[in-house]
This record gives sequence, C-alpha cells and structure tokens, in this order.
Amino acid sequence: MHYLIMNYALRIMNLKLTCLLESMETKITGAVALIRSMLTEGVDTIFGYPGGAIMPVFDALYDFDGQMNHILTRHEQGASHAAQGYARVSGKVGVCLVTSGPGATNVVTAIGDAMIDSTPLVVITGQVGAHLLGTDAFQEIDVVGITQPITKWSYQIRKGEDIAWAVARAFYIARSGRPGPVVLDIAKNAQLESIEYNYKPCTFIRSYIPNQEIDQNQITFAANMINQAKKPFALVGQGVVLAEAEEELKAFLQKADIPAAWTLLGASAMPTEFELNKGFLGMHGNLAPNLKTNECDVLIAIGMRFDDRVTGDLSRYAKQAKIVHLDIDFSEIGKNVKVDAPVLGTAKLTLPALTECIVATKHTEWIDTFKEHEVREHEVVIQKEVFPSTGEITMGEVVHKVSEATQNKAVLVTDVGQNQMIAARYFNFTQTRSMVTSGGLGTMGFGIPAAMGAKMGAPERTVCLFCGDGGFQMTIQELGTIMQEQIGVKMIILNNHFLGMVRQWQEMFFEERYSFTEMQNPDFIAIAKAYRIDGTEVHKREELDAAIADMLKDDKPYLLVVNVEKKGMVFPMIPTGAAVTDIMLGV
Repeated sequence: MHYLIMNYALRIMNLKLTCLLESMETKITGAVALIRSMLTEGVDTIFGYPGGAIMPVFDALYDFDGQMNHILTRHEQGASHAAQGYARVSGKVGVCLVTSGPGATNVVTAIGDAMIDSTPLVVITGQVGAHLLGTDAFQEIDVVGITQPITKWSYQIRKGEDIAWAVARAFYIARSGRPGPVVLDIAKNAQLESIEYNYKPCTFIRSYIPNQEIDQNQITFAANMINQAKKPFALVGQGVVLAEAEEELKAFLQKADIPAAWTLLGASAMPTEFELNKGFLGMHGNLAPNLKTNECDVLIAIGMRFDDRVTGDLSRYAKQAKIVHLDIDFSEIGKNVKVDAPVLGTAKLTLPALTECIVATKHTEWIDTFKEHEVREHEVVIQKEVFPSTGEITMGEVVHKVSEATQNKAVLVTDVGQNQMIAARYFNFTQTRSMVTSGGLGTMGFGIPAAMGAKMGAPERTVCLFCGDGGFQMTIQELGTIMQEQIGVKMIILNNHFLGMVRQWQEMFFEERYSFTEMQNPDFIAIAKAYRIDGTEVHKREELDAAIADMLKDDKPYLLVVNVEKKGMVFPMIPTGAAVTDIMLGV
C-alpha cells in the first residue's frame, strides 16, 4: 500500500514537472514577441541603431538572422528616413528601431516628415524600465509626449503581455486610411519579461474609421458638376499613389477628356507621356497648369490637400471654379479651399464610382489652350535650362540626361532645395511609386538615407538621388551604411557651392545680400573613396555623358559630382504670397 501511494505521488510530481516545462516552452520574452509580431505583419527589413534601452530586442534579433534583415545606419535620423524611403517605393510599412533618450529624439524629424507626407511608418523606441519612469533616469525622455502631436498613434508599452496587442494595432493604424507614423515606446522590463504569446492581427478599432462608405449622393452630385463643365481641370496628389488608383485615374480622365496636373508628391501617379498629363503644379511648377487653375470652370482635386505651395494666395485661388474634392481624410476637405462637391473615401473606390456616372465627352478646344503656354515656357525657360549650348553646366541638363539614360524608368529621390525642384521638373516617369522626396516638411538631409531605403524597398530598380552640396553633408555619414550593405544608390550632387534655394531668394527678395549661404565644400570624391564608393567629378559639359554612363553601368553605389553654375535659378516661380497667375518666368 505504501509503495502504491509513493508511486502515485511520483507520477503526480512528474506530471506537474511536465506541465511546468511545457508552460516554460510556450513562454517567450517580450523582445522575441516583438520580432515574431513584426514577422507576422510581413516585415522583412528594419532600419535601426542599438542602445541600452533597446538591447534586449537587438539581442533577440541575433536568433532571427535570415528571417528579418536589419540595416545598421550611422545615425537614428538616417534609420528613420531610410524607413520612409522603403515605405514610399514598396507600399509596405517602414520600420525603424532605436534606443531611448537621444536615440528617440533623433527620429522626431522623420516622424513629423512622415505625418505630413502620409508615409506609413512604425517607429519603435526603447525606454527605461517602468519602475524608473518619471525619475529622470539615464536616457529617459517622454517619447509619447513629444511624438503624440505628430503621429497617428503614440503608445508606451510597460508590460510584456501588451506587446503583441500594441504591434497589431500599430501596423493597422499606420497602413490603413490615410497612412502615417505610429510610435511604440517599449519599457526595458517589458522586453525582458517572460510572457505567453498569442498574436491576433488588428482589423478594427472602435471610434477609428479609416475608410468611409462611399456616399452615392456625393458621387452623383460631383458627376453632374463635371458633366456640365466646359473647362474641367484635375489636380492629382499622392493620394492616388497611396490608394493604388493609377489605372482608375487614367480611366476617369480619359472618359471625360480632362487635362490633369500633379503635385510634388503626386509625381509619377501618371506617366510623363500620358496624353492628358499637363505637368507640375505649384511654386516651381509649369506655366500652363498654374495659369489654367484660375481659368477652369470645374476644379477636381484628387488625393491632394491644397498645400500653400500649390495654391499661392488663397484669396485669389480658383475663385471662378466649382471645386470637387476627392479625399480619404475628412479633415482635409474644406480646410484650405471651400469645396462645392466633397467626395469622401479612397480614390481606389471613388474614382471608378465617379467614372461610371460621368458622360464620355471631348474637351479638345479647352485642352488646346494649354499649348501656347507650354510653347512659351519651353522657349523662355526649358530650352535654356535643359538644352544649353554654351556657358556653365545647368542643373536641368544634368537631371534630363540622367533620366534619359535610365529610359525614364528609375526611382527619383531628392533632397530639398533647388535640386528638388529642378529634379521634379525635368525627371520623367514611366511607372508609379517613382518619386521619393520630403514634401510638406522640406527636410534637408532626407536624400541619402531615403535613397538607401528606396533601394532596399525596390532592389530591382535603379535609384537616382539628386542632392545639393548642402543637404548631402547633413547625412553624409550614411555613406558608411551604403558601404557596409553595398546599397546600389546612384548619388548625384548638383554642386553650386551655395545653399542654392536660399541664395535664390536672397537674390530675388533680399537685394542680393548673400548672408551665410556660400559654402566651401570638401573633396566629395575623396570622401566617397574613403568609404570605398566609386565616383567621379565633372567640370566640363563634354565630360557629362560619359560620366553618367559610367555611373549606370552596374548596380554598385556611385557618387557623381557635377559642378553646375553657381547662381543658377529655378524658374518658373510663384513668389510667396502671390497668386498662381503671378507666376514668373525669370527676373
């Protein structure tokens, strides 16, 4: 009897031990839960920089080699801009992983940039342990407080059991509706805690309605307005690209024969050679679309937000026109411009619904009126900028030659300034998701890391980065990332030894008082060589074609420095505070 009791007790102990071991096997750390959750969300590439408060996650990454590609940048700002570039060309959510304190504050610029440019981004920051919060511990900073105004959602995770839930919610918010950045601030103890892991993708959040149901009454009202138009004109923004509605856009425009122009971020939503594409809107846009904005009778805004760089003086903007506005974000409709026919919803659905209701027609006479302005701009501005026969090399001819050499198939990435506007004007596009630039925030230093991310997001495509000599030096350390990862970015510096756009304003509006804009630059090619990146510097026009061909001969990283005219100008130009009809072709 005693033997049977002992045997039974032993079996119970063994059963309990087995259950304990099985329980331990099903538990993982919060750091591992974070990585598994990201893998479930389809993340294959992240950009980051390690540090103490995020160390458990980087340690866990060690065991996921081959499942997730981590790109070690040389600065957290580089990591976050690279994640933006990756998101813009791939259509996926960009992911950035950094530590607390200065690591977190170094990504704030990119978060703000992503918010205003509607880029889906998940930024993960480390944080001190929950028991230290509020004590001014080493590298503690209020990440949520700092980022809440410039994110779709900013959340602090203090317990490991909340990680999977928060990640699912973060990716859903970042990619749905109007995309944007989300921040997850993860306390160190949450990364270390042993938890039971159960991941459930998020598909619904109460009170968050990313996609509105299409209102047929809105569609019908807008369609009637378009059907009555004699001079309709469409303005195309990035919302078309984000909605993957490029084909729907073309079908809409072609059915009603509507000429269209694009915003800076809407570049590549239509192929350059599309018959109804009338060019670039805004401050440095084309002459015809800016003038025609104030001549059309119905203005159809599609996935754009009437930014001040597009509208100029609002009191003199399209006052003669009825306004139809298609947008996914209710807060944008009527915010800057009074709208007569709002159409709320994703362009992927609203454009086909509208196309079905509009009448097929032709507006040949109206479209022909664009031609005289196109000819004038070509004679006064484009011929001299893109096809000069004498004088110094111009920025426009460099951009045009590079675009032609890639058969207009490359991804264009720009920094900010004259290089950005010239590139937008003279680079041509044959496919969508081919423009990566900092639009709303205008972030100098965006170019190099964004180009890295773009190449990682579309490795099969040629990525051409245009920078000024000023912006290039703001994130020049990322040449180290390019070297280590052998990221085949083609970098072109338009070197005029000035902060070019500021100098242009000083020349035009500040009596040529060039206050702190002239730059003494280093030997960029020598710096590239130190990073084991090939390159060449061009001083003469006759050297340019061969240099471009050499740059594009393979898929390796390359730096091309082109010394352009020091006081080159970007025209046309609408001065700040002027109307779109006050556009200048020169000084």
